[in-house]
Amino acid sequence: MTPTLNLSAREQAANFLSLLTETAVRRAPAKDRPGHTQPNSLAPISATILTKNSEALLGQVLAALDWCEEVVVLDTGSTDRTLAIADSFANVSVHRWAGPFPGFGRAHRRAVELARHDWILSIDSDEIVSPELTEEIRALPLGETGVVYTIPFKNYYAGKHITSCGWSPDRHERLFNRRVTNFCASEVHERVQTRNVEVVTLRHAIEHHSYRSIDDFLRKMNAYSHLFAEQNCGRKSPGAMTAVARSGWAFFKSYFLERGFRQGAEGLTISAYKSQVVFWKYLMLREANLQRAT
Repeated sequence: MTPTLNLSAREQAANFLSLLTETAVRRAPAKDRPGHTQPNSLAPISATILTKNSEALLGQVLAALDWCEEVVVLDTGSTDRTLAIADSFANVSVHRWAGPFPGFGRAHRRAVELARHDWILSIDSDEIVSPELTEEIRALPLGETGVVYTIPFKNYYAGKHITSCGWSPDRHERLFNRRVTNFCASEVHERVQTRNVEVVTLRHAIEHHSYRSIDDFLRKMNAYSHLFAEQNCGRKSPGAMTAVARSGWAFFKSYFLERGFRQGAEGLTISAYKSQVVFWKYLMLREANLQRAT
């Protein structure tokens, strides 16, 4: 038998009001509930990503963007599971680049064109947005269009956070409104243009896992050197000694001036890589100039 409770009129009224409040909170939209951080309702965000054989980290990259209304993946020729991974996320739209790779700047601009929304968060396929950065972005007043947001990067090699070699501190402009600005059209070293716009610095970081092994260094060194030669053919005319001198300076700067020696074997590897990139990109540019002249 259920016991009978004898409550005063005041207690009954208090219980009734408490029940009404609890019901209202339970039925309210999530954005209106206490403790909920409301996203930037003034402007939805489209994330854009370029991919090519990006299966190693793409699942983590896309999972960290599940809060975005849309993620545009522009693939430039994957032969691994990249497309299948991208297709498994409900907020991802997959597009394929037709024809030869046009360089990073033009490819990024094409991904921006494919987006539904004006506010763009550009992420590479080896970059993971931290939970702290997610909350920071979701709290931004994105109604203002004349602002570009620059984001700090934590760069990793073989799982180790690198704090020297010129890899730290490191920031890149990645959140912007396409009605105001966009990427430049450079083949390499592409970046969001910031002329005549305000640049605002965010606090929290993107985790960048660009190089997981020496094989990654060798593969990217070849790709970047070719793109550098294509971009500068006919504009610069370096000789073989220029390649040697600049290569030596790149190693000295990275290993000694930027304190790569403090990172042990990883610092030596990164400094040697940076030196080799400079050496081969100038030799490839010299060869491209000679072929153009014949």
